[in-house]
Amino acid sequence: MDKTLGNIFKGDKVIWMVFFFLCIISVIEVYSASAGLTYKGGHYWAPIVKHTGILLVGVFAMVVTLNIKCKYFKIVTPFLLLIAVVALITVLLAGQSTNGAQRWISIVGIQFQPSEIAKGALVLATAQILSALQTEHGADKNAFKYILIVSAFIIPLIMVENLSTAMLLCMVIFMMMIIGRVPGKILGKALGVVTLLILTVFTLVMVVGEDHEKENANPNHIEQVAVAEQKKDPSMFGSVFHRFDTWKGRIDRFIAGKETPPEEFDLDKDAQIGHANIAIVSSNFIGKGPGNSVERDFLSQAFSDFIYAIIIEEMGLFGGFFVAMLYIILLFRTGRIANRCENNFPAFLAMGLALLLVTQALFNMCVAVGLAPVTGQPLPLVSKGGTSTIINCVYIGAILSVSRSAKKKPDADSDEVMAEKLATA
Repeated sequence: MDKTLGNIFKGDKVIWMVFFFLCIISVIEVYSASAGLTYKGGHYWAPIVKHTGILLVGVFAMVVTLNIKCKYFKIVTPFLLLIAVVALITVLLAGQSTNGAQRWISIVGIQFQPSEIAKGALVLATAQILSALQTEHGADKNAFKYILIVSAFIIPLIMVENLSTAMLLCMVIFMMMIIGRVPGKILGKALGVVTLLILTVFTLVMVVGEDHEKENANPNHIEQVAVAEQKKDPSMFGSVFHRFDTWKGRIDRFIAGKETPPEEFDLDKDAQIGHANIAIVSSNFIGKGPGNSVERDFLSQAFSDFIYAIIIEEMGLFGGFFVAMLYIILLFRTGRIANRCENNFPAFLAMGLALLLVTQALFNMCVAVGLAPVTGQPLPLVSKGGTSTIINCVYIGAILSVSRSAKKKPDADSDEVMAEKLATA
């Protein structure tokens, strides 16, 4: 029996423990946060049964992935890049829209976000480029050029419908280049260019976008909207930049995030932020206990984007700290695994995937506690999801594959190293 379990749960045991803790928290909190869905649907177990089923599929995909030797990941990189680009273009032309964002493709009744595949494909490609162009003094200067070319096919396509995901992915790729020892002079110039681009996009959003929530206060708002609808640009330019209104509204609310007295807070305009704050404050440090959340009935994305607020409400500040520490442990443990790799590719791949998961998780937490504008980023492996949950499980499987199959550096205390030291003494 122990041998059978050992054959299934291969790889780093700490990573496995972090994964299982996140899954347990996910099942409990998604069930609690989905109370509104169960009430409306009349099927009390349907949401959690579906979510648990998706997690089980994710575990299966993870076990399959961890049994693939990490050297074979190089082979699938070009195919994943091609699939990602085609899927991202398809979602722009004929994707399904939810909450004003056109991010999903439906195949045989199954919805998935191409951006999830694209993120992993770009991390794979970056790890491969950095490992192939390593020298004794760091990465060759051409590494940055090749990474930039590959990113140019992926990031702009994601940015059109999902600016926050594109920005997080840029951060991950930049951190990977730092780890991959790309020359600092090149990275400095790149940082300057990126800063200029961000300022440009920010300016366009603030100039072109319209904050409809502010306009609601205008008595002529209905007439203005009617005129705007008549003048709405049906061209590709108009459809591409329709998200500017959403981005501007979020930026305005975040910039104007002044202290508002409770009696003046407008829960109609800032419902998500307001109820998330209420959930956190009402936790009273120790929490209300699993299943006892009140704000889940008012938060529209309690089981997804704002599940961390529900975790704090039910499990208290200690529970919120525990969940945050699980992601930090995942990052540092992956760093230890990468440090032990003799070859560069598995090390860069593991670190890239860990940074992808942890950066998104920390950003989701910052949104929940009001330290970042609302973006729509779910909490990896915890939020209710579909194919994104499965793909995140695959990322964990790839990290476990590195810990299991990557060739390791000789241990400084191993018999071989000790014998070599004695022979040369």
